[in-house]
Amino acid sequence: MQRTSIKIQIETISEFKAQLLQWAQQFKTAVWLDSNNYHQKHSNFDAVLAVDAVSKIETNYTNAFQQLKEYQTSVNDYIFGYLGYDLKNDVEKLTSSNFDDLYFPDLFFFQPKKIFLLKGNTLEIKYINDFKNEIELDLATIKSSKIQNPESKNSIKIKLRIHKDEYYQKLNSVLNHIHRGDIYEANFCQEFYSENSTINPVEVYQNLNEISKPPFATFLKLNANYLLSASPERYLKKNDDIVISQPIKGTEKRAETKEEDFKLISELEKNPKERAENIMIVDLVRNDLSRSAIKGTVKVNELCKVYTFEQVHQLISTVSCKVKNTIHPVDIIKNTFPMGSMTGAPKISAMKIIEELEETKRGLYSGAVGYFTPTGDFDFNVIIRSILYNSSKKYVSYSVGGAITAQSIPEKEYEECLLKAKAMKQVLLHSK
Repeated sequence: MQRTSIKIQIETISEFKAQLLQWAQQFKTAVWLDSNNYHQKHSNFDAVLAVDAVSKIETNYTNAFQQLKEYQTSVNDYIFGYLGYDLKNDVEKLTSSNFDDLYFPDLFFFQPKKIFLLKGNTLEIKYINDFKNEIELDLATIKSSKIQNPESKNSIKIKLRIHKDEYYQKLNSVLNHIHRGDIYEANFCQEFYSENSTINPVEVYQNLNEISKPPFATFLKLNANYLLSASPERYLKKNDDIVISQPIKGTEKRAETKEEDFKLISELEKNPKERAENIMIVDLVRNDLSRSAIKGTVKVNELCKVYTFEQVHQLISTVSCKVKNTIHPVDIIKNTFPMGSMTGAPKISAMKIIEELEETKRGLYSGAVGYFTPTGDFDFNVIIRSILYNSSKKYVSYSVGGAITAQSIPEKEYEECLLKAKAMKQVLLHSK
């Protein structure tokens, strides 16, 4: 399908972004990705909105990557969507039998009728030709929409799926596996949830985005299911023949003063435990990328570089490779999925152990949201620091985790989980 493309200048970007997101709520399917002007060299645009499916693929994990491959090839257009964590069962002989009250499909992608791309003050609009006569009317509607600030009070009671003592027991089980040599790192996650709860997804997303300002923010709507994400992490990006992955491992809190902040950055840079966490995953990512790479092209562009966000400092590494144009883009993803930063190493052993110890099916959490372009390029984030909401079930959920290594101290790991959960809890409870 051909697209009509026009470019216009927007004066007040932040206001226009809010209007765009509000306008998108009329559609059953919408994906909004926002870099929050976190200027990093690998971004193609500042924000994008894709709405209204002209075609779609929605499936469980069985043969999911093959179905996506066929869909992406046949559509040959922009497609937006997500890969749930449980697609691991399509890649390896694994299972997911933990509790799930969110009911997101394992994989979902759609071809949008309407796409809005923002870069600086330029808005590029790409509509499928059959709908190009709607551009003027849609723009007028978006620009005239009033921003609502309902500030509704959520009556939410957040519960823990795993209580503190049980968390310590489970963490010690992970450490036993490490000491036995079954694995050397595992990403162990726990869920916080609220039942019989109604939230305003747009408002919660905007508040979460405001206090986190992450480079991979996402608002995703699929019928009654919502993802409200403040992710700081890129999973995988392909641009022509270059593929990059940017795993995050290593976390430190922010300080009140600049001097104290610099001190914490310096400590994080040198912290042997945090660096070891990151380097183990970098090795895993290098190995994953080598399955698709032209021989000898896998390299580490950045190792354990500190990036600063609103709530935390993180160690981020950048690993890249070159790929042949004969390899299918979906195969590059399949060869690296799920991302090492959310599993552990060795990957398959770690996934088996965390499936056994975690109490909740991860589903969309620790999966990836992103898009493919018509030329087969793609960009995907890692779904962390995210609130998941099923409005028909009135179920709200957010999960947090951390990398467990031989040097892990259970009390410190628990503190790190609470630090990562702070922003989600704050916006749901309207607390400071």
